[in-house]
Amino acid sequence: MWKTLFTVFFLVFIAELGDKTQLSTMLLASKADSIWIVFIGASLALILSSLLGVALGSVINKFIPQLYIQIGSGIAFLIVGILLIFGKL
Repeated sequence: MWKTLFTVFFLVFIAELGDKTQLSTMLLASKADSIWIVFIGASLALILSSLLGVALGSVINKFIPQLYIQIGSGIAFLIVGILLIFGKL
């Protein structure tokens, strides 16, 4: 249990550092009257998106083998990476 908790925390924490969401949050915080409102809003958004990911992941896993999910995820990340390199995203 603890290994999974720390693995998920580490991966999500590293993935979120410096991404568009964090940069957008920084911009909003620099313009907001209260940084705490921005913090709460961003935190709730991350919690909700994580909840959706966990819920959908548990349902999808019942119908699609894990290997296909991993392959599909890998291909999706490669496509996004290529689009980012060429400035299409």
